[in-house]
Amino acid sequence: MLGRIISIEAPSLVFWRVFIAGLAMALWLAAINPALLRLPRRRLLAVLGLGLLQGAHWVCFFWSISLSNVSVALAAFATIALFTAITEPLIERRPIHPGELLCGGIVIAGILFIAGNLGNDHRLGLLVGLMGALLHSIFPVLNRQLVARGTPSRSMLLYEMAGACLMAALVLPLISPHHFQIPTGRDWLPLLTLALLCTTVAHTWNIHLLRRLTAYTANLTMNFEPVWGILLGAILFHEYEQLHPAFYLGTVLIIIANFLDPWLKARHRSSPAATDPAENRN
Repeated sequence: MLGRIISIEAPSLVFWRVFIAGLAMALWLAAINPALLRLPRRRLLAVLGLGLLQGAHWVCFFWSISLSNVSVALAAFATIALFTAITEPLIERRPIHPGELLCGGIVIAGILFIAGNLGNDHRLGLLVGLMGALLHSIFPVLNRQLVARGTPSRSMLLYEMAGACLMAALVLPLISPHHFQIPTGRDWLPLLTLALLCTTVAHTWNIHLLRRLTAYTANLTMNFEPVWGILLGAILFHEYEQLHPAFYLGTVLIIIANFLDPWLKARHRSSPAATDPAENRN
């Protein structure tokens, strides 16, 4: 919703979002615990690299909104669970769990119902959104590995925002070649909300929770975002064309997937054959 309200284009929006979020965290750490401003060189480079990846995801996400609308971008966003069901096992070199593919498949079915009536003018926005979803499916998997090595979540947020800021600056000449946009007066309140509340606070907690949750479980819960977002898009921006009757069926399928996943994991933990340490932590 905030990305739709803010008037500047996707790369500039991402740049200002992560610049403000990173600056706020740097000032906070300098005041309460300056030691957290420092990371070992290899760890620092790894976190900056993850920031580049996250920045690319955000550029795709907000670009998808500008190419289409909020509903289409959020529909693409909900495919993250299915992508994560594949990328997480590949990166962590473990077998793909059928239950994760099942829940991801249910999410895809829900999204197909929600976005089933898209016209040609929205397809490019959907494609860019899917690219962003694929990038986001990789990000928490690698983030979780750094968290498992004891990297402080606040330090990670700071340097990931620096990497995302660099990515936005690199993309600017490609997507928005004419100028770097400065927020207008009416942009600052939603931009500060996006940067401080939805980025500095929310993403620090998200990183912290990866100590206990798999990347797949963390990403699956995000599938509620399209439900609330599409409803708000209809109310605030009159995107009623996305709320055909199949929307409600798609919404129910997404909610079912979110409850089915922890139920399947609970059954797996209770099974004598359950030996996956990552799942046992959930």
